[in-house]
Amino acid sequence: MRYFFSFLFNIVCAMFMFLSSIANADSTLPIDTRGYAHNDLLVSVDWVKENLNNDKVFLIDARGDDAYGKEHIPGAISATWQAFSDLKAPKGKGFAMLLEQSALTKKFQEFGIDDKKTIVLYADPNGWGEDGRIVWMLRMAGLNNTKILDGGWPAWKKAKGSTTTTKTTPTPSDFTIKTINTDMLATTDWIVANRKEIIVLDTRSQKEWDGATDYKEPRGGHIKDAIRIQWSDFFNIDSTIKTQTQINDIMNKAGVKKSDTIALYCTSGIRSAHMTLMLRMAGYAKAKNYAASINEWGALSDLPMEK
Repeated sequence: MRYFFSFLFNIVCAMFMFLSSIANADSTLPIDTRGYAHNDLLVSVDWVKENLNNDKVFLIDARGDDAYGKEHIPGAISATWQAFSDLKAPKGKGFAMLLEQSALTKKFQEFGIDDKKTIVLYADPNGWGEDGRIVWMLRMAGLNNTKILDGGWPAWKKAKGSTTTTKTTPTPSDFTIKTINTDMLATTDWIVANRKEIIVLDTRSQKEWDGATDYKEPRGGHIKDAIRIQWSDFFNIDSTIKTQTQINDIMNKAGVKKSDTIALYCTSGIRSAHMTLMLRMAGYAKAKNYAASINEWGALSDLPMEK
């Protein structure tokens, strides 16, 4: 009987430790205590609540018009990454790449985007990193006062943030893109020319890495000699972003150093754009989004892939 109670006690202790670990995993540190190398990307739910009526803050909901129509943060406009991308080009010839500069300027003006406000994006981390793709684009266009709501829409709902179904119609701006800074962009030709000196990082799921073509990829599999770190590995259980130390640990286990040049890809450069921003925030200064991704690489039959 003594052994039975000892066994039972050990089981209870183990369960308590397990449940505690789950609770701790869901306990997120404040952004300014996470130790990011460059703490200029994320804003908290509390920050957005405090600035909800600030006319110098411009909110963009990147989840899509359907989700926006059901419920969104008051004052936010709806804008998707697709609105700023060339979806008419064939795969292998610019599909889903950013619009050229003059067309992109017109889109910015249409959506009321300019350099006079702090621009905050939010999406659902269970999606594709749409907020990251748009911030990546905005920063390349010179709009560096751009942020992502940490935890996204789920965090806003969990914190009982106010919501509305009333659509906000943007006031057109007169902003003109002066130049596109391509420091955060990797192209197919650049990867081919520098393949031996760079790390190619696949941000997709294991299933996609292994060869699934659920999203109509031209070819299944992954770029030859790439490594894989799923973009969602940087999220906590509550959809907020992990700390600097945790990101470092993930990258160290994959053998990636801060001094490395990294080209990240997914299917159309959406998830990889988000992860590129997170790596830049964490001090991986040479992280670049391969925006053309598998939709281009896979369409060019002479470029090597493997399963």
